[in-house]
Amino acid sequence: MNSAIQHLLGIEDLSAATIRAFLDAGSKFKKDLNEKKNLDTLRGKTVVSLFYEASTRTRGSFEMAAKRLGADFSHMTADASSSVSKGETLVDTAKNLEAMAPDFLILRHPSSGAPQILARHLKIPVINAGDGFHEHPTQALLDALTIEEKFGSLKGLNVTIVGDIAHSRVARSNIHLLGKMGAKVTVCGPPTLIPPHMEMLGVKVSYNLKEAVRGADVVMMLRIQFERQNDKQIPSTGEYFRCFGLHAESVKDLKKDAIIMHPGPMNRGVEISADVADGERSVILNQVTNGVAVRAGVLAMLEEGRE
Repeated sequence: MNSAIQHLLGIEDLSAATIRAFLDAGSKFKKDLNEKKNLDTLRGKTVVSLFYEASTRTRGSFEMAAKRLGADFSHMTADASSSVSKGETLVDTAKNLEAMAPDFLILRHPSSGAPQILARHLKIPVINAGDGFHEHPTQALLDALTIEEKFGSLKGLNVTIVGDIAHSRVARSNIHLLGKMGAKVTVCGPPTLIPPHMEMLGVKVSYNLKEAVRGADVVMMLRIQFERQNDKQIPSTGEYFRCFGLHAESVKDLKKDAIIMHPGPMNRGVEISADVADGERSVILNQVTNGVAVRAGVLAMLEEGRE
């Protein structure tokens, strides 16, 4: 572990070697957790999460990971019950939490760049659990581990990401990670949901689902993020499902051994049908399982960096 890595703020600035180390740590902890080993990696430590947005999988898996490593865990929600409702700034909130002597701070925030701001003001490690449209690094790591479990390596794989690319921090982190690790990425969706100049990130752009999934080893579906859209960017959910949803008919174009992923939460019948989400190609619940292991690995490696 490179001791210079004091925070996990995004994938874009990580080297392939550091990404590999995070993935290996996640794989190791998955084995340890499956074998029900008693882990004390973070015994005596305290992990605090500060979430300004709702979460089920990310928040829950960070808490489970911390506790399985022996740490205490405290979750803070920035809602009407907190001082945020009284006008307290993000930095002031975080510095007050730091004054209570936790060892890690996990942040989810609607503003892109919020974790980077805290990393400049806090002495403890900051972990980005999703910031605006920017990144969601631990999601990309758990996605990569899930893909590797199926194919052994990311190098040379064809990965198609379908859906609301414009508003997806998951897509951005995955694009950075997959490119660094040697995979080829195609993004697909309606023109209104794909930012301009995406090719500059080293990806192929397609507006045709049938074309985009043909030859793909991995198809990653994304939720339509209505809450982040300024205007109506699709005519209707029904039309979107017909053109870009993954269902029994569109699955016929996939390779025989292709897998289907989704970071959740799923809108069944909008981006993916129930039979496909629950079908034999789906590794969606594997992703959730790997979220605990990867986040345990991240916490352990950042603790090692501190030491």
